[in-house]
Amino acid sequence: MITIILLHPSQNIPLQTWSFDQEESISIGRSIENDIVVYSAVVSRYHIQLKKNGQLWECINVGANGTFVDGEKITEVGLEDGMIIRLADTGPKIQVKLGIGDPEALQKRKKKKASSSHETLNTFIRDV
Repeated sequence: MITIILLHPSQNIPLQTWSFDQEESISIGRSIENDIVVYSAVVSRYHIQLKKNGQLWECINVGANGTFVDGEKITEVGLEDGMIIRLADTGPKIQVKLGIGDPEALQKRKKKKASSSHETLNTFIRDV
Protein backbone atom coordinates (compact mmCIF):
# COMPACT_ATOMS: atom_id res chain seq x y z
CA MET A 1 0.00 0.00 0.00
CA ILE A 2 1.09 3.57 -0.68
CA THR A 3 -0.49 6.66 0.84
CA ILE A 4 -0.02 10.16 -0.55
CA ILE A 5 -0.69 13.10 1.77
CA LEU A 6 -1.09 16.68 0.58
CA LEU A 7 0.48 18.87 3.26
CA HIS A 8 -0.41 22.36 4.39
CA PRO A 9 2.13 24.73 2.77
CA SER A 10 3.56 26.16 5.99
CA GLN A 11 2.57 23.80 8.81
CA ASN A 12 3.15 20.34 7.28
CA ILE A 13 -0.23 19.12 8.54
CA PRO A 14 -2.28 16.80 6.31
CA LEU A 15 -4.92 18.46 4.14
CA GLN A 16 -5.95 15.51 2.00
CA THR A 17 -4.99 11.84 1.79
CA TRP A 18 -5.16 9.21 -0.97
CA SER A 19 -4.37 5.52 -0.47
CA PHE A 20 -3.65 2.98 -3.19
CA ASP A 21 -3.45 -0.75 -2.63
CA GLN A 22 -3.17 -2.48 -6.01
CA GLU A 23 -1.88 0.23 -8.37
CA GLU A 24 1.51 -0.13 -10.03
CA SER A 25 1.56 3.48 -11.26
CA ILE A 26 0.08 6.72 -9.90
CA SER A 27 0.02 10.01 -11.81
CA ILE A 28 -0.09 13.36 -10.03
CA GLY A 29 -0.72 16.72 -11.63
CA ARG A 30 -3.18 19.49 -12.42
CA SER A 31 -5.11 17.62 -15.16
CA ILE A 32 -8.28 15.79 -14.15
CA GLU A 33 -6.88 12.76 -16.00
CA ASN A 34 -4.40 12.14 -13.15
CA ASP A 35 -5.00 9.69 -10.31
CA ILE A 36 -4.35 12.59 -7.91
CA VAL A 37 -5.33 16.08 -9.02
CA VAL A 38 -3.51 19.00 -7.37
CA TYR A 39 -4.91 22.40 -8.26
CA SER A 40 -2.02 24.87 -8.30
CA ALA A 41 -0.78 27.21 -11.03
CA VAL A 42 2.80 25.95 -10.62
CA VAL A 43 1.87 22.26 -10.87
CA SER A 44 2.18 20.85 -14.40
CA ARG A 45 -0.80 19.13 -16.01
CA TYR A 46 1.17 15.88 -15.64
CA HIS A 47 3.75 16.60 -12.96
CA ILE A 48 5.04 13.32 -11.47
CA GLN A 49 4.59 9.61 -11.94
CA LEU A 50 4.98 7.22 -9.01
CA LYS A 51 5.88 3.74 -10.26
CA LYS A 52 6.19 0.49 -8.40
CA ASN A 53 9.33 -1.45 -9.26
CA GLY A 54 9.10 -4.82 -7.50
CA GLN A 55 8.63 -3.96 -3.82
CA LEU A 56 10.07 -0.45 -4.23
CA TRP A 57 8.47 2.78 -5.47
CA GLU A 58 10.12 5.52 -7.49
CA CYS A 59 9.13 9.09 -8.32
CA ILE A 60 9.70 10.35 -11.85
CA ASN A 61 9.41 14.02 -12.76
CA VAL A 62 7.46 14.48 -16.01
CA GLY A 63 6.48 18.15 -15.54
CA ALA A 64 8.06 21.33 -16.81
CA ASN A 65 8.27 23.11 -13.44
CA GLY A 66 10.47 20.57 -11.66
CA THR A 67 10.13 18.33 -8.64
CA PHE A 68 12.20 18.71 -5.46
CA VAL A 69 13.25 16.48 -2.55
CA ASP A 70 15.15 18.11 0.33
CA GLY A 71 15.57 21.24 -1.82
CA GLU A 72 17.27 19.26 -4.60
CA LYS A 73 15.74 19.12 -8.07
CA ILE A 74 15.19 15.51 -9.11
CA THR A 75 14.40 13.73 -12.34
CA GLU A 76 13.96 10.33 -10.69
CA VAL A 77 14.31 9.18 -7.09
CA GLY A 78 13.54 6.09 -5.04
CA LEU A 79 10.77 6.73 -2.52
CA GLU A 80 11.28 6.26 1.19
CA ASP A 81 8.60 6.14 3.88
CA GLY A 82 7.87 9.67 5.09
CA MET A 83 9.60 11.38 2.17
CA ILE A 84 8.31 14.86 1.32
CA ILE A 85 8.17 15.88 -2.33
CA ARG A 86 7.63 19.46 -3.49
CA LEU A 87 5.87 19.95 -6.80
CA ALA A 88 7.71 22.90 -8.43
CA ASP A 89 10.14 25.15 -6.58
CA THR A 90 7.41 26.94 -4.63
CA GLY A 91 4.54 24.51 -5.13
CA PRO A 92 2.57 22.16 -2.92
CA LYS A 93 4.22 19.46 -0.82
CA ILE A 94 3.15 15.86 -0.67
CA GLN A 95 4.32 13.20 1.75
CA VAL A 96 4.65 9.54 0.85
CA LYS A 97 3.81 6.78 3.32
CA LEU A 98 4.69 3.25 2.28
CA GLY A 99 2.90 0.18 3.59
CA ILE A 100 0.30 1.91 5.74
CA GLY A 101 -3.28 2.94 5.26
CA ASP A 102 -4.39 5.40 7.91
CA PRO A 103 -1.93 8.23 8.79
CA GLU A 104 -3.62 8.76 12.19
CA ALA A 105 -3.14 5.07 13.03
CA LEU A 106 0.54 5.43 12.08
CA GLN A 107 0.93 8.38 14.48
CA LYS A 108 -0.61 6.31 17.28
CA ARG A 109 1.78 3.43 16.51
CA LYS A 110 4.76 5.83 16.52
CA LYS A 111 3.73 7.30 19.90
CA LYS A 112 3.28 3.81 21.37
CA LYS A 113 6.64 2.72 19.95
CA ALA A 114 8.36 5.86 21.31
CA SER A 115 6.79 5.28 24.72
CA SER A 116 7.91 1.64 24.65
CA SER A 117 11.44 2.65 23.62
CA HIS A 118 11.54 5.22 26.42
CA GLU A 119 10.47 2.58 28.95
CA THR A 120 13.13 0.19 27.65
CA LEU A 121 15.79 2.90 27.93
CA ASN A 122 14.70 3.72 31.50
CA THR A 123 14.83 0.03 32.42
CA PHE A 124 18.30 -0.26 30.85
CA ILE A 125 19.60 2.82 32.70
CA ARG A 126 18.09 1.64 36.00
CA ASP A 127 19.64 -1.83 35.59
CA VAL A 128 23.12 -0.49 34.78
